[in-house]
Amino acid sequence: MSITLNPYLNFRGEAREAIAFYASVLGGEPRVTTFAEGGMAEHLPDDDGSLVMHGELSTPLGLTLMCSDAPSTMPVEVGNNVTVSLSGDDADTLAAYWDGLSAGGNVTMPFEVAPWGDRFGMFTDRFGVEWMVNSVPPAA
Repeated sequence: MSITLNPYLNFRGEAREAIAFYASVLGGEPRVTTFAEGGMAEHLPDDDGSLVMHGELSTPLGLTLMCSDAPSTMPVEVGNNVTVSLSGDDADTLAAYWDGLSAGGNVTMPFEVAPWGDRFGMFTDRFGVEWMVNSVPPAA
């Protein structure tokens, strides 16, 4: 089992270009999923389905960088557009991290099964730091 802690960058329509740029510098091959591909387009304005819901870059040296385009319904403030992401396959530990870190904070998306099958949630902790937690279901 493993858990990864990494930065998650938010953009306004530039996530695909940004992750390609970071890959050209850091190495690795970016993986990108749009909101439409992730099953979330029905919850967004029509033009937002083609935006990047999740972009991930894993480099040969073990660095992980993630990004997304904020839908038009969500605010993005350049310079303040970084979230901390916890992800992995250790469901019990991730659930405990969720419970502890979100205590006293503001949950913006409950930690529950998302359309792509993982357990996912977002919150702002009591210090104002934004977090995302993604727990991959155990392999069958």
